[in-house]
Amino acid sequence: QVHLVESGGGLVQAGGSLRLSCAASGRTFTIFRMAWFRQNPGKERDFVASISRSGDTTSYADSAKDRFTISRDNPNNMLFLQMNSLKPDDTAVYYCAAQAVNGRLSTPVMGYDYWGQGTQVTVSS
Repeated sequence: QVHLVESGGGLVQAGGSLRLSCAASGRTFTIFRMAWFRQNPGKERDFVASISRSGDTTSYADSAKDRFTISRDNPNNMLFLQMNSLKPDDTAVYYCAAQAVNGRLSTPVMGYDYWGQGTQVTVSS
């Protein structure tokens, strides 16, 4: 089992920056791809960004390209999301996710085996 805990959310003005962190514990050696998703009440959980096990391959939703950067620190079992030029539309609960099987697609929610509890990001206009 893998346990994921997000931190770093908060309230920020439009144009500002936040850095989200996700700490993994447990059987972390079983983790392959990791990702960030976000969700607003009554809406579907949306893909934001993902990163391969080695960190060599990343992918982003169109809404995150050129503004967000995903990275991971494997020795310390950490995942990060640097978010710049934040917009009110970025307001959501952000979730860290991890895959326990190699080779799955990066964007579908159902492809991830482990989830954190989420951290709220609120961007004011």
